Amino acid sequence: LVPSTQPWRSPGKPQALFSLPAPRWPVECEVIQETIEHIEWVPPEPEPFCPPMGPEQAPDTLGEEQGTVVYHSSPVLQGSCFTCARVGGALGPLSSPAAPLKSPQDTTLLFESRFESGNLQKVIKVGPYEYVLMLRPDLYTAKHTQWFYFRVQNTRQEPLYRFTIANMAKPKSLYGQGLRPLLYSQQDAQSHGIGWRRVGTDIRYYRGSAGEPPVFRLSWTVRFPHDGDTCFFAACYPYTYSDLQRYLRALVADPTRSRYCTVQELCRSLAGNTVYLLTITGLGSMAGKRVVVASARVHPGESGGSWAMRGFLNFLLSTHADAQLLRRLFVFKVVPMLNPDGVVVGNSRCSLAGRDPNRAYGAALPGSFPGVWHLRAMVQRVLAEREVVLYCDFHGHSRKNNVFMYGCDAGGDSAATRLRQRVFPLMLSKNAPDKFSFASCKFQVQKSKEGTGRVSMWRLGVSHSYTLEVAFSGSTLGGRSSHFNVEDLESLGRLLCDTLLDFCDPAPAKVGLDLAQGALVPQGHGDTGAVPQLQQCLAEVDVLLRQQMGHELGSGGSWSEVSPSELES
Repeated sequence: LVPSTQPWRSPGKPQALFSLPAPRWPVECEVIQETIEHIEWVPPEPEPFCPPMGPEQAPDTLGEEQGTVVYHSSPVLQGSCFTCARVGGALGPLSSPAAPLKSPQDTTLLFESRFESGNLQKVIKVGPYEYVLMLRPDLYTAKHTQWFYFRVQNTRQEPLYRFTIANMAKPKSLYGQGLRPLLYSQQDAQSHGIGWRRVGTDIRYYRGSAGEPPVFRLSWTVRFPHDGDTCFFAACYPYTYSDLQRYLRALVADPTRSRYCTVQELCRSLAGNTVYLLTITGLGSMAGKRVVVASARVHPGESGGSWAMRGFLNFLLSTHADAQLLRRLFVFKVVPMLNPDGVVVGNSRCSLAGRDPNRAYGAALPGSFPGVWHLRAMVQRVLAEREVVLYCDFHGHSRKNNVFMYGCDAGGDSAATRLRQRVFPLMLSKNAPDKFSFASCKFQVQKSKEGTGRVSMWRLGVSHSYTLEVAFSGSTLGGRSSHFNVEDLESLGRLLCDTLLDFCDPAPAKVGLDLAQGALVPQGHGDTGAVPQLQQCLAEVDVLLRQQMGHELGSGGSWSEVSPSELES
């Protein structure tokens, strides 16, 4: 790996195959030796949302005092903060957190989550086929329970099982709007090539027992596809640090793609895991090229962001004519996994510093938040030499359907600048009408968000700085009411590339505006169909904002003096 002190190391030189060091874990964490990998598969039909059940119908769930603990794995933390890490985690023989089966006829499920991105702390059996689960909080914290990923063995095909996660942290969740958990069957993967799929009936999300802070419960019923199977449950399609390393190794080994992509080490995480930096651009002169910066997985539990990032990289590194044009026009600086430690240990939100790194850009110290500190420093170095035309940070969202963006409008800029903030998301909504909701986008810069990557990059001088939010669930747009699959998530990366080309197209005469109808008439480019022109989208945003403020067109009313909070209220 080449250190990233020179931001303009040009692709084109052959790269040696770099080794794939095993992930480093805090020494308190036990790690099983098995390698966990899953096949990729796209369901042949859309997977619809589950009809939501109201919280008033929440089932009575027994607690530990009425049941039997059948799994308990809680790291013994050596104090309140991270100290050191090693490959393989804890020294010494592994404990046995799962209760042993009493006989071949024992139908108790065997639980496990001591693998990359796994998260499960405790399981209580409260009925023959009913289990109450407790998630492990983010390491070195007592909160942030949302992401889950665990294994079950000793399944039976016929019974209806009920699982209840009893310590979810957020008051609202897409599970209350039809989101279903993911199941992976090892037997189906090996025999039929079937991968992750949405499962669950009678899905409920509701407040648990009284107390402070409040906790919430997620409950679902499910039948397993086979007897004696090994199955996994997850909140979203897992994408681990090792998955990223395998992807990068294949990229570096590819003689074509590696010609215009270098893989470097941006920095090391607190645990010593590499934070990778990719530089992608066409061969030849760098003169006049502007820069695009993209990042993902600052929040480790938002794995959908990694799949969208993979689609972004796959398209950028392809032979498609638009990808070649993008490489000719821009230099792309990409950090695909900002918080590898959090991903490795199965955190939902935090790094091993025990804090949310996406609130630490403003005052981040390299020793506490190395990923975000080095990303910000790299962007500062780049800005000293070139224009950064766009920053996009890929996230997942647990409370709102569809895909949308958060931008930056502080209210003090000119009307033209405030309009331009909204144009890129509007263009993306037109390129992805069945996935992206412009109506869900927000542009207010709240004080609580000053430490985010989006606001920090904007304060540095990146004029178009966005957070891309991808719902954990799916889309309600364009006639859809179904979950996103991996193909949907990867397509977002391609659509982002296409929108970037529309936004910065050197020859943007693509769209006519039918003034009589007040509608955009796309002329098309590439294979995307509707592609709006920048100036006409600016006009359309102006119309939308006027309508939002209740002004009749032509009345002379202006929204330009209105604060972003009033616009979005």
